[in-house]
Amino acid sequence: MTETPAPATEVAPVALPEPTTSRPAPGELTFRAPRRGKPPRHLADFSPAERKEAVEALGHKGFRAKQLSTHYFERLQDDPEQMTDLPKAVRSELVADLLPTLLTPIVQRVADDGQTMKYAWRLHDGAIVESVLMRYPKRVTICISSQAGCGMNCPFCATGQAGLTRNMSAGEIVEQVVWAARALRRGELAGGGDEDREEPLRVSNVVFMGMGEALANYKASIGAIRRLTDPTPDGLGMSARGITMSTVGLVPGIDKLTAEGIPVTLALSLHAPDDELRNELVPINTRWSVDEALDAAYRYFEATGRRVSIEYALIRDINDQGWRADLLGEKLNRRGRGWVHVNPIPLNPTPGSKWTASRPGVEQNFVERLRAHGVPTTIRDTRGQDIDGACGQLAASTA
Repeated sequence: MTETPAPATEVAPVALPEPTTSRPAPGELTFRAPRRGKPPRHLADFSPAERKEAVEALGHKGFRAKQLSTHYFERLQDDPEQMTDLPKAVRSELVADLLPTLLTPIVQRVADDGQTMKYAWRLHDGAIVESVLMRYPKRVTICISSQAGCGMNCPFCATGQAGLTRNMSAGEIVEQVVWAARALRRGELAGGGDEDREEPLRVSNVVFMGMGEALANYKASIGAIRRLTDPTPDGLGMSARGITMSTVGLVPGIDKLTAEGIPVTLALSLHAPDDELRNELVPINTRWSVDEALDAAYRYFEATGRRVSIEYALIRDINDQGWRADLLGEKLNRRGRGWVHVNPIPLNPTPGSKWTASRPGVEQNFVERLRAHGVPTTIRDTRGQDIDGACGQLAASTA
């Protein structure tokens, strides 16, 4: 990306919290998230049946749950005064109880001629997370966070180096997508070449590739996926095929996701085909090896029929050798053909990192050697690098 980034837009002045976690030691993994008090309960935390119970527990008629769901998921409303089918006397109470504010915008930054927007959000306890909204000619994708920080500690990732602050709730995860949908309805995202369309632009793709390891926050992440895919007005009515679940390779989590039977796309962040190097680049590999992670990914493909994506950040003189491309191709083909697609990603710069992106010729050689093995391979289109919104750059920045 070569565009000059637009200046950061301050949305609202807020008192920023002190850092909540210390940086982890090299290779240290954090599976148990610190307890910081639960976020406010939200409609999106509940299944339709649970919403009815929650409304009745507040002393209201059960059908009010369906009305609230219609306003939130279908009409994208957050102003109780617009919810005129609710009795005026209880509107504000219902909204305060079941549609509380979960995300407070701190900073909004824009790149790619207005086609990429990064949001920094302040959560109820002061934790900060980020999400990135990107418009392409035929789709709109949002990259969302599932944790504040990350406990997987990959040394080339700004999020992983910051440590894990806490898990996010299903409501906090879903609210990122709903906020984006509202922004699209307001026409805030530029470009795409389809301005003449009659219907409002909608979020078509959601990728769990923001801050956090979603499978380490399994219950909330799966709950969020169900809210995204439930038919309106119970959810946003998105296609599961438009949702991508990214993981560094938590094998038990991949197997649990396989058993859910939800045909999302699985993306495995591999970054090295050999255990010796991957132990350094992706510390979870000391728990589950390259072959164990690939086996779990293949089981996912067998159960769902959904082609798996292999994410591979190309790092100059570290993991970009031709023999590693050959080894990766051999390992993938050993499990079959047609089950996988590789996404090499030019490494995005992060503050203080000793690593940088591969040289263009080396990158192309890596791609060609994978393709020579018959493995479909496509270089990832990196967006938002100039606003620290690209893969591996999300670090809860408010600058």
